[in-house]
Amino acid sequence: MALVVIELFWPSGLMLASTGAKTANWLGFGVGAPMHCTSPNRSVVLTIWTEFVSSQKSVSLFICDMDPSVQRLLSDKLYDKRKQGALELERIIRDALAKAEHTKIKTIVDQLCHEYAYAIHQPHTRNGGLIGLAAASIALGTDEVAPYLYEIVPPVLACFTDQDARVRYYACESMYNIAKVAKGELLLFFNDIFDALCKLASDSELSVKNGADLLDRLVKDIVSESAASYVSVLQAPKKVEGDSEVNGVNESEAVSEVPTAFSLANFIPLLKQRIHVINPFTRTFLVSWLSLLDTIPDLELVYYLPAFLEGLFRFLSDPNRDVHTITQGALETFLSEIKKIARIKKGIAYARRDPESGDPKPSATSDSMSVCSGSSDVKDISDNAIADSDSGPANDGDVHVYGDYVPGQDVHVDHPKILEILLGFVDTAFEEEIQLTALRWIDSFFEISPEDILQFVPRLLSQVLPALSSGSNQVREAANRVNTSLMQYIVSLTDDIALDDPRPAQPSRVPTGPVKETDGRRSSTPTGTQSDLSAPNEVNAKKLHSSRPASTTDLTSRSSSDATPIPSPDLDYAAAVSALTLQFLNENEETRVASLAWLIMLHRKAPRKVLAFHDGTFPALLKTLSDPSEAVVTRDLQLLSQISRNTDDGYFTSFMVNLLQLFSTDRKLLEIRGNLIIRQLCVNLSPERIYRTLADCLEKEEVGYIIKLKFWALVNMN
Repeated sequence: MALVVIELFWPSGLMLASTGAKTANWLGFGVGAPMHCTSPNRSVVLTIWTEFVSSQKSVSLFICDMDPSVQRLLSDKLYDKRKQGALELERIIRDALAKAEHTKIKTIVDQLCHEYAYAIHQPHTRNGGLIGLAAASIALGTDEVAPYLYEIVPPVLACFTDQDARVRYYACESMYNIAKVAKGELLLFFNDIFDALCKLASDSELSVKNGADLLDRLVKDIVSESAASYVSVLQAPKKVEGDSEVNGVNESEAVSEVPTAFSLANFIPLLKQRIHVINPFTRTFLVSWLSLLDTIPDLELVYYLPAFLEGLFRFLSDPNRDVHTITQGALETFLSEIKKIARIKKGIAYARRDPESGDPKPSATSDSMSVCSGSSDVKDISDNAIADSDSGPANDGDVHVYGDYVPGQDVHVDHPKILEILLGFVDTAFEEEIQLTALRWIDSFFEISPEDILQFVPRLLSQVLPALSSGSNQVREAANRVNTSLMQYIVSLTDDIALDDPRPAQPSRVPTGPVKETDGRRSSTPTGTQSDLSAPNEVNAKKLHSSRPASTTDLTSRSSSDATPIPSPDLDYAAAVSALTLQFLNENEETRVASLAWLIMLHRKAPRKVLAFHDGTFPALLKTLSDPSEAVVTRDLQLLSQISRNTDDGYFTSFMVNLLQLFSTDRKLLEIRGNLIIRQLCVNLSPERIYRTLADCLEKEEVGYIIKLKFWALVNMN
């Protein structure tokens, strides 16, 4: 790299140039030293650096139009001196602006950036550059500062990371003054400013944090006022004076096609990086910004919720109570917004129906149906519908007249993605507050979008059932609500899913007492308990299918001519049964009982799809008879009895043979649980059928003389 020194007489145009150290020495300067040249008009300092690139010499030109006295003041170690220099610089720029000397202004700005603000190892000079750039912005004013921001803002941002705390503080002060002038134009640099403030939120110096907080408030005000609609003057279409069109396009249309200065889509990737911080001050900073952006209607931050929801949930584990409180509030706001959007969309879907089609107006009570006899914990299926008495479209004040635009109707919320994130936090490995909040969110989705839950049923069972045995009462209650809501939803979908079943639907109710299998005819329902759910009868099923507001086919817009219902998606029974069977290994009794209750319900609804004597689940059910919990064994026998009623005599005989073989290999089971097993089988099935089958099996099977004697003694006791 070589130094070129040029003596320039401005503005006559007479230029005498000399190159190299020889000329510099002849002029009395060392190589690399700046040269002061006098002219009839002003003092000019001109330095040209040359850089050889690919054997070609390129030249960069920096002309300094600042008065030497101003330069000395800006580099002074005293703040008052630097402030005096900034005021003088402001006057110079105002005069230049009045004379339209834009080249001079640009030269001054360039010098402030490259010789002052970027002077990394000279903190006083750097501080002078910061206050000088702020003074230049103030002098330019709101109308003229925009073209210079690309030169002014980057060096100020660079000072936010300076090792000297005073430089960082003065950078906040400088950016504050620049923002006061630039206003909406500053949104072009929002990502960089946000990133810098995010780091300063956890600064070790209190003065820097206070300065950053003042700047943060100002930027928030600018975003609140301008983010949704402000278009930079540098990007706005230019219009000829007196012409109402821009390039042949109407002015309003042309403006609408230009991107706004603030882009939420460009901001989200940065947010995804920062959302995983652990510093409580930074977390507070992030949540405050999320809350602010969510209050700006036209931005629709909820659309991007899946991008940062996982990180936001992790804030709940922060030991700082302030972080926990504001995070919980932000999550509640997002959930309420999701519910509102779902209600609006559902109301519009109903409004678009053809009034002549005869579809009844949905109501919250028209399809009310009890699915659990004698249970106070289980609500009506209609309570899970999205259009309940509190939020139904018929009562929703947001939806008025067909054809009116309703804010939120075109906002897409990725429910499956959100559910997938929530399922990851139901695991008992997470802290109680995170687990509890995730369960509450999932339970709310039975109101928001129940049809999106169906694909997650196997995973939901794997996560929720263990939570039923949590050591926290609140988590257990929340898990029980989710479990109940999920079971109700599966029951409500049964008749829709079974539409392709050629067999007529069988009425099924859970009796309050035990039901036995009589000779010549099998009972359609096993013993019912509080946790068991039965299928709706045929009349209620038709009523539910025609008027249930939570029907999966009603949540999308349909034209009046579309009268063909879309079939509901089917449940992955195999995956659900596999997930439930794995819960047999859970160490907690409540979880094992709940898994068997689910298997009973699923088999009752789809006996041809769930469980049979010839599949791999049957050995696990037999092994469960050895469970130390009597409640688990009772439910297991209830399920085995239910399977027996839905199979022919050959499979029933196989069941009895397997039971005898189990007794022969586990004599302790015969002694301890044999009486309970035989008694429960007789309660659920025909005693005569059991005795006859067992007698035939004992006569044919070689199970041992001792076992036969003990077993017959047991039978005689019952």
